[in-house]
Amino acid sequence: MELSLPVCIVLSLCFSSVRGYPSGAPTGACEDMLPRHSGVQPQPSTAPYFLLMNTKIFQPGKPITVTITGPPYRGVLLEARTGKSTNALGSWQLPPPDTRFLECSGNPYGAVTHSNTNPKGSTTVYSWIPPNITSPVYFMATVAQQRAVYWVNVRSSMLIRGGPEGFFLIKNTSDGMAEEKPLLLLLMCFLILQILG
Repeated sequence: MELSLPVCIVLSLCFSSVRGYPSGAPTGACEDMLPRHSGVQPQPSTAPYFLLMNTKIFQPGKPITVTITGPPYRGVLLEARTGKSTNALGSWQLPPPDTRFLECSGNPYGAVTHSNTNPKGSTTVYSWIPPNITSPVYFMATVAQQRAVYWVNVRSSMLIRGGPEGFFLIKNTSDGMAEEKPLLLLLMCFLILQILG
């Protein structure tokens, strides 16, 4: 059966309009986290997804697990960040099934993305290794239920650097910044209060 030229053109336009990235986000998505699905915009509504961690305090080198809760999803781009930087931070450990590493910020383990369009859910657990920094850290994700339905800027709560003793003080909570203080400073404040009081 032969197809006429106009039919071939229409079919090629249809197939090109469904172009997506079924095997994962492109490296060009690392900074703005947009999946580059041609002709499709992110959902304007609040995402039905949440990023949950197994802790609120991080220590360099100690793994942190992250899960994405909400409806099943098919596409994902997951990074750790600090402050207003768009650079991927730390390293992800062996990606769970149906996902793979994505090189971001020159780090081959800087992000995790989907490796296929199989459904993923809250049983998909990601593991991240923090670097040796003192700044608060958060996770940022783009989550796609399907090619035409996705949310960007799905953000976790902040993780604060904790020392081996687990003591830390929150400073300037309006912007989520925190600063680790040594135990000695806490003891000095306590003693001063005891002397004055």
